[in-house]
Parts: sequence; structure tokens; C-alpha cells
Amino acid sequence: METLRVRGDRLSRRLEELGQVGAIEGGGCARLALTDADRAGRDLVVTWMRDLGLDVTIDEIGNVTAERAGSDGGPPVMCGSHIDTVATGGRYDGNLGVLAGLEVLETLAEAGVTTRRPLAVAFFTDEEGSRFAPDMLGSLVYAGAMTVEEAYDLVAIDGARLGDELARIGYLGATPCPGRVPHAYVELHIEQGPVLETGGEVIGAVTGVQGISWQEVTVTGQSNHAGTTPMSYRHDAGYVAAAATVFVRDLAAELGGHQVGTVGTLDLHPDLVNVVAGRARFTVDLRNTDEPDLRRAEDRLAGELERLGAAEGVTVARRPLARFAPVEFDPAIVELVESTAASLGFPARRLPSGAGHDAQMMARLCPAGMIFVPSAGGISHNPAEHTDPEHLEAGANVLLHTLLQLAGGLSLGAALDAAALDAAAPTAAAPTAAEPESSGGPA
Repeated sequence: METLRVRGDRLSRRLEELGQVGAIEGGGCARLALTDADRAGRDLVVTWMRDLGLDVTIDEIGNVTAERAGSDGGPPVMCGSHIDTVATGGRYDGNLGVLAGLEVLETLAEAGVTTRRPLAVAFFTDEEGSRFAPDMLGSLVYAGAMTVEEAYDLVAIDGARLGDELARIGYLGATPCPGRVPHAYVELHIEQGPVLETGGEVIGAVTGVQGISWQEVTVTGQSNHAGTTPMSYRHDAGYVAAAATVFVRDLAAELGGHQVGTVGTLDLHPDLVNVVAGRARFTVDLRNTDEPDLRRAEDRLAGELERLGAAEGVTVARRPLARFAPVEFDPAIVELVESTAASLGFPARRLPSGAGHDAQMMARLCPAGMIFVPSAGGISHNPAEHTDPEHLEAGANVLLHTLLQLAGGLSLGAALDAAALDAAAPTAAAPTAAEPESSGGPA
């Protein structure tokens, strides 16, 4: 059992085949959630699942789970991730966790290994949140933090209703949500950052996930002639948006630590070269590993928007898009990933995740953790996204032996203390909804 290894060539081949679905220039993928391209990707992965003789189920939000029976039954040890992408996505983000899970199950079948607990691999709907906000939507509904009915009524950036799109592509399943509580959940993922590559490590034992705060800001001023309107008479929505963008960048630098801030979208109206912008709409993404620090950043931004609005004589309305508290992963699983990597001879380090993942939602239900492998140049959400094949294989082998220990199979090192897992409690708080807030003076 200690010499059991996945087939890296088979894993790479499946990643390549899935990468051809929704392929875009530069070697990347565009499979926005619940589009025709997403349906084609789902169909391909489900075909592979069924070819392996796995028990495949589709739930009410379109999450797909494939299970391999264990000798004792009971809740499965689950792995997985997502296969939807951003519009300019790469071939590894999300896909690796799902296809490595399939590779683990196929490796066990070929070796004739039966685990005590069942093993399952899942892919969750709309993890990216690029078409339907919020992100991690499928796992959020699976965990019971959003109702199916609320999710069905979400409207996409292209105006489509989520429930209608699920039905249209044939993935409106019957298995109820919230989903069955797993014994444990482990997600393999590319790092999407430069830390492992810079440090020369092959494996990251992920300690937790940063808290995420997304909001949309709408500034309403007054359109006017760019040549005849004196600067002191302007109510320039574009200026306020630009000043807020600079503030977000400066705020992250000032707070330091793990604080990051991004203005990712910006739309001006009427968007003409010789007209003062009468309306600006932009998004702000704030993240931090510490909840009080994240709230501090949110408060500072709110105060600055109020000040800018009053000074420029515009109104500023804020609408929350997503809000998730930071998550700490189960210490026993973090330790297990780290020790398994060491037993397999892979340099490893502990690090937090700067990106959101389905694992943070699954941590509400069961002990959860993540395994990272390096991203070349720290690049992700980009067609240039790349992870070396040997690192893909290394991550899949760490996943294999981590799952074996959690599921009661023989593997490297000492068996994980099952009592510690069984007693572990979810660590993440449920998201809170808030009404849009307004600030500033009259238009």
C-alpha cells in the first residue's frame, strides 16, 4: 500500500481533454457556469465517472457527486472542486481537484483496494461566481447556508435566471439540498499564487481561507459638457470612482499583512470622451485572513465613500454581493496533509489561501482541508495558467494517501486519530445579508 501511486499521464490526459471544452486562444478555457460549454464539460466528466462504475447523483443545485462504496458504509470521505471557469480561465483551476479525485478512485480500483469508509468525488456548481454571484454558490447551497429557492432566483450578468439555466442544460437534479454530511472533505487545488514556487516547495498544507467581502458601488452624479462645465461646478461620478479605486489600493498597502483590495469592474455612463460621467458603477473585492481586520477595511472604505460623495455632491449606494468570514481548516487534516507530503518525500509548507474555495463551505459541515501545488509564475484566471506535470502528480499522490488514511485504508505513516475528526466542529459563520446603503449629498 505504501508504494501505491496514481498515474500522472492519465491525469494529465484528462486535464487536456477537459481543457478542450470551451477552449479559448492562448490555451485557456471559458466555461462560465450553466452555459452550453459548462454543460459539455459536465457531460464529459460524468461520462468518466460512470465509466468507472461510480454511483453518480445530481442534486437540486446541479452539484454532481460520484461515490465508491466502502466496506463499512456510512458517510463518505469526499474530495472535489469545480469545473466552471472565469471567462479567461486556465486548464487547472478547479479541474485538478475533480480529475485528481477521479484518478485516485481509478487507482484504488485497479489495485483492488477497498476502503472502510466510502470515497466520493464531487464538482460543485458556479464556484467562480463569474456569471451568478456569489461565488462558491453550489457548495454554499450544499452546506445549507443558502436555500435552493434563493439560488434559483439569482440573475446572471447576461440576464438569465439560475433555475431556468439549470433545467435548460439538464442538470436540475433531484437529490435534496442541503447535502449529506461527509466524514471529511479534502480539496486539491493549484495555489494560484507565487508562494510555493518561490519557496521551492511542492505541496502546500492549507491552513485556512481568507475572508471575502464583495460589493457593488453605484455613484450617481450629473452628466454635463466636458468643456463648458467649470471644475468647481461638477458632480463627476467618474472622479469619485477613480478616487475610490486609488483609496482601495492605498488602504491595502496601509493595513498590510494579508489585506488585499481590488476594484475589478468599472462602468461609466454615458461613457463618452467629451461628457462628464453622470453615473459610475464598480465592484470592490476586499479580503483578509483576520475577521476584525476585514471589518476594519470595510468600515474605512464606507467612510471614504461617504466623504467622497459629500465632497463631490453625488450619491453613493453600496450593494453587497458576497460576504464570507475567514475559515480555519481542521488542524488534524492540516497536519495529515503535511505529514503525508513528508512521507512521500515532497517539500511542504503551511500557508493560507488568498482565494475562495468550495472547501471553505464544506468546513461548515465537516472537518475539511486543502492541498496546494505550485502555480508557475503565480498566474491563475489566465490562459497562461500552468502547473508542471510532476507537481500535478505529486499533489494527486498526496491526495490519494490522505484520503486512504481518512477512509480507513492502509497508507503511509500513522493513522489519523478518528476521534479528533469526529469531534471537530465547523469553523465558519454563515454569511449575512445586508441592505444597500447610501451616502453622500444630493446629485
